[in-house]
Formats: sequence, C-alpha cells, structure tokens
Amino acid sequence: MGSQPLIDRVTAGEPTAVARAISKVEDNAADSAELMKQIFPRTGRALIIGITGSPGAGKSTLVDKLAAFYRKGGERVGIIAVDPSSPFSGGAILGDRIRMQSLALDKGVFIRSMATRGNLGGLARSTIEAAAILDAAGYQKIIIETVGVGQDEIEIAKTADVCVVVLVPGMGDDVQTMKAGIMEIGDVLVINKADRDGVLRTEKELESLLSFLAHADWQPPIVKTVAIESKGIEDLAAAIERSREFQKTAAASAGRRQAIARWRILELLRERLVARALAGDAASEKLDRLAAEVASKKRDPYSAVDELLATEQ
Repeated sequence: MGSQPLIDRVTAGEPTAVARAISKVEDNAADSAELMKQIFPRTGRALIIGITGSPGAGKSTLVDKLAAFYRKGGERVGIIAVDPSSPFSGGAILGDRIRMQSLALDKGVFIRSMATRGNLGGLARSTIEAAAILDAAGYQKIIIETVGVGQDEIEIAKTADVCVVVLVPGMGDDVQTMKAGIMEIGDVLVINKADRDGVLRTEKELESLLSFLAHADWQPPIVKTVAIESKGIEDLAAAIERSREFQKTAAASAGRRQAIARWRILELLRERLVARALAGDAASEKLDRLAAEVASKKRDPYSAVDELLATEQ
C-alpha cells in the first residue's frame, strides 16, 4: 500500500492507520519523510500539551484525569508516553497498563508509548512527528507525557504548545536544581498531591523562583491538584487554555514557533547527515576501525570525524 491511501486513512481518523503511520516514523521507514510531507499541511488544529516533571510526581494519573476531562467535553484525545531511558524500564509500559482500565477502551482516545530503541537520537523527532500525525487525524488534544526531566524530555516538552511542569510538595531541593533547565519551559506549573504537608512552602518557593525568571508578559500560573481524586483538573484545563489564548495574542509566541521550527529542521538535518555519513557497509567497517583506534589512543576522535567527513565529500 502506498502512502496516498495511508494518508487518506490517517486524515479520516482511522486508528489502525494512525498506529501504522507512527510506526513508520518511529522506525524511520524509507517512505516516512514522504508521508510527513503530506501530513504537515494538515496539522495546526490540535492543542499539544507537554507534561513533564520529576519521576513520582504522579504525571500518569494527571494525564489520565486530564484526558478524561477533555473526553467529557466530547474531544478526541491522543496520549504519547515518552520513555527515553529504555523500552523495558517499565515507565511507558506501566503507564499504558494503568490506562487500560478506562481510557484504553474509549475509541476517542489513542494511546502510544514511545521509547528509544537504541537509535542515535531521533526520539524527540519521532515524538513530534507522532503528535503531528494525531493532529492530522483530528485529535483535538494531544498530551505528550515524559517519564523524567532529562535533556531529551526538555527538548520534547519545549515543542509543545503549552508545557506543564509537575511537582509535588516537600521537594524544595528539587525545585532549586530544576531552576536552571526545566522551570524556564513551564507555561503552567502544577503542584500535584496537594493534600500532602508542605504544599504552601512549595508554592512559596515556586513563586519566589518565578519572580527571578524573565517570563516576558506571561506569569505561569501555579495550579494545585490531587490527581488521584480528580481534584484541580478543571483548574488545570482552564490554566492550559489561558496559556494557549495568551500565546495567540503574544508576539513572543511567534518567536517560540520559529525557535521550534528551527530546532525541528536542525534535528532532521542532524539525523540525515549522520545517516548519510554512515550509509553502506564500508562506512560501518570504517567506523569500527576508527573506534578501535580511538579506544586504543592511536588516534583522537576529532581526526576520526574528519576522516569520516572527508569520505563524504
């Protein structure tokens, strides 16, 4: 089957076609770039929500309840659970298992786990492409949930329309360490498990941190939730909507969109160039030989790269 019937089936919102298209981009199939060229003009209608934060913050439960809230409003929801560590770490797989109970039986919800399969990078790219496929398939809300707070997750969350950072009370030290990277990307901050002790202290710490960050005209709201009891979910949905509305009017959002577009181009370029440099058996053998020479200190990695690039010319 060519990509034309597949694109028609995707845009008709057929779940099996959506799953097949996502597998193509995840496996970097030969015709995946052609498929994405057809998908891209059909995107831009969905709201893409990135949900990130430290492990154990209750992100999966929060995602479940938020998805259920959107479903009550009659919207179709796509959920992408991203686990950069390993396909076997249990993160994404466990996340799916929790959702099997209610959401997985709902035809208006599409759930997909994405994990690194030992490939060089590409996880962020394939995640964004999966979101684009869901967008083209008519899912109005797409939630990208990341398992941790590493660089991969920050890259992925950065490409969402609205980025939600989830914290829990009693994580004062974590708030300080998160300050450098993750706090700047949060459009909405959530204190989950807000029935625990220390919630006010965490809120005050976040407020003082926010006062130091240059967030232009947007002050990220702090929403308190107890996801397991469905408390605060409506407030979270309202804060996400406010952030989206603000971005529609703000000049800064054009800069953000351009930065994301630039990042996507560079990500694709990087992957293509690496793939081109390593195409063919001879290149793979050469890489092994150079790796052995670098490992035994007979050569430095910089001149090894020079040699690989020289054969590229």
